[in-house]
Amino acid sequence: MLDIRKHRTLSRERALAEGIKEVAAELRLVEVVDYVAFLRLERYGNLSDIVTSSAELFLKPGVLRFANSGHVRLSWGTVPIVCLALEFVYDGVTAHFQLELGAATAAVDITYISFDSPACPDEGVERLENAIHDAHLKPRAS
Repeated sequence: MLDIRKHRTLSRERALAEGIKEVAAELRLVEVVDYVAFLRLERYGNLSDIVTSSAELFLKPGVLRFANSGHVRLSWGTVPIVCLALEFVYDGVTAHFQLELGAATAAVDITYISFDSPACPDEGVERLENAIHDAHLKPRAS
């Protein structure tokens, strides 16, 4: 039987992953060797610039930030996985999470989430979805 808290977490992770899928695709355009170098040499400013420039194409300014942490799972004969610690902040919702980027996949692992005003646990997914939706740049009318 699935623990109800785990179900809520999975629903929130699914909502966040769906909400930033374009950003993840943009981040995947960066060469994996650059991520390896920046993370190993702790060039967090470079990583912050990459995340900011990728996010600004789809999200309002300051909504998605690099959280000064990450690593790369890389070994002989395996597909590298880049893990970046990110922070989503908008409309009273704060979510800290790990974004895992593979060659053709991405995953979100929420490590912390909070709401400015207390929410019923069942409302948390809806509030997160609304914040993500509102944080997106609206297409310009022609």
